[in-house]
Amino acid sequence: MIEIDIWRAACEMFEIYELGAGWNAGLRANHLLEQGDVDGFHVWVRIANAIKELQGSSACRVMATC
Repeated sequence: MIEIDIWRAACEMFEIYELGAGWNAGLRANHLLEQGDVDGFHVWVRIANAIKELQGSSACRVMATC
């Protein structure tokens, strides 16, 4: 998954779950790891990290206008 897609997914998660976005991304990552999908796990860890960076910023609104 390319970097812009990570950020788009993070923004979408943040818009849907707000403060629970990071927690939900972590759940998805753990579920994928339990299923043996290591690549999917790493993608969702990247999304969770992007969500942490987004909290308290206006980056999603800026990306939505691009």
